[in-house]
Amino acid sequence: MSAVTVTAPRSVSLTKSRHTTVTDPALVRRAVKAAALGNAMEWFDFGVYSYIAVTLGKVFFPSGNPTAQLLSTFGAFAAAFLVRPLGGMVFGPLGDRIGRQKVLALTMIMMAVGTFAIGLIPSYATIGVGAPLLLLAARLVQGFSTGGEYAGASTFIAEFAPDKRRGFLGSWLEFGTLAGYVGGAGLVTLMTALLPSDQMTSWGWRIPFLIAGPMGVIGLYLRMRLEETPAFAAEAATCESNRPKVPLREMIAGQWKALLLCVGLVLVFNVTDYMLLSYMPSYLTSVLKYDETHGLLVVLCVMALMMIVQPFVGALTDRVGRRPVIAAGCAGFLFLSVPALLLIRQGSLAAVGLGMAALGLLLVCFTAAMPSALPALFPTRVRYGSLSIGFNISVSLFGGTTPLVVTALIGATGNLMMPAYYMMAASLIGGAAVWFMAESAGRPLPGSAPSVEA
Repeated sequence: MSAVTVTAPRSVSLTKSRHTTVTDPALVRRAVKAAALGNAMEWFDFGVYSYIAVTLGKVFFPSGNPTAQLLSTFGAFAAAFLVRPLGGMVFGPLGDRIGRQKVLALTMIMMAVGTFAIGLIPSYATIGVGAPLLLLAARLVQGFSTGGEYAGASTFIAEFAPDKRRGFLGSWLEFGTLAGYVGGAGLVTLMTALLPSDQMTSWGWRIPFLIAGPMGVIGLYLRMRLEETPAFAAEAATCESNRPKVPLREMIAGQWKALLLCVGLVLVFNVTDYMLLSYMPSYLTSVLKYDETHGLLVVLCVMALMMIVQPFVGALTDRVGRRPVIAAGCAGFLFLSVPALLLIRQGSLAAVGLGMAALGLLLVCFTAAMPSALPALFPTRVRYGSLSIGFNISVSLFGGTTPLVVTALIGATGNLMMPAYYMMAASLIGGAAVWFMAESAGRPLPGSAPSVEA
């Protein structure tokens, strides 16, 4: 066939067939690194917030009741998720109109500012009720920015990746998540071990949040050097001027089936994710009265194990498909959540480590497959917007509220097995979504040309 002239960034070269896109491996790797770093920064904050929740409760929510302090801290944590859908409704459609790269640079700036600001807030003892209000305001800024972060980053990698390697390359996004958690958890663990509790409460807790400033500058620099994705560039090339605004109604009503699948998949992904990585450290220390330092170290080791396995499971999804891997994770959480939590409740270091490792390896089935499976639910024209809306609605209603809901359920019922039952319920919903979703491994994204690597 004759060559076709198409306006496209340097990251893309087109073959003689108008239906195939050839990507530059070096620029694909650079795009993956920049997207993963932004995700790492986001989850560095979430990891720090979760692991230092008990200290934050003492600083911002003075009370004689440790449970009330923890509930207040997780309440501020959950509040950020209430504005995530708003962020998704702003940043998602904007990313479909002006491009993924520009919006991802903006979300990076907002995340860094929100996290850095937390480290500067005076304590309750200093300014009274203004302290928790400022904490809430900073969390809302973070939540609004993250409304466009994950959907944008996963879309960015998916649209850069060649079809046969999308699972492997997409898995590095969640590798960034785990790296952020490990960095946050490792820093908190080190500080908890080295600093007396009074120093940790007076000033030590600020250090992890202040680190977000330099991290944000580095991430912004990397993202500003990126170019637009091949899929978006090809879509934009069909328009003579800026892309027209896609009505919000089209992103929701026009994609309602895909949105329902997205909500179900994100539900099981995030309930189990937040249960293991955000809630379990506090569960070990506050509910099971486990030694704080040992509890943090156990979860830190589990996350390191997940990081090792993550790319291999991502590559596996390219060979066997996304559906079998996600289905295996759902089945595992359905049948193994209770045994794993019983092991954790047994209390010995070996039992806690084994139970947490089992849950962590099951979680990898989601962290490795979802970054490539979720963008494939939507066509290029509305991918960023529809994915942002579906993802953030599900995270806000079910994922981010997991620590708060489970803490409240245990407080109301006294049943320490509530975390297991909650994960089992989520796995049933996720399994139903997997049943109805189409396989996307090795296939072009909807609305995009086939993509191969040079």
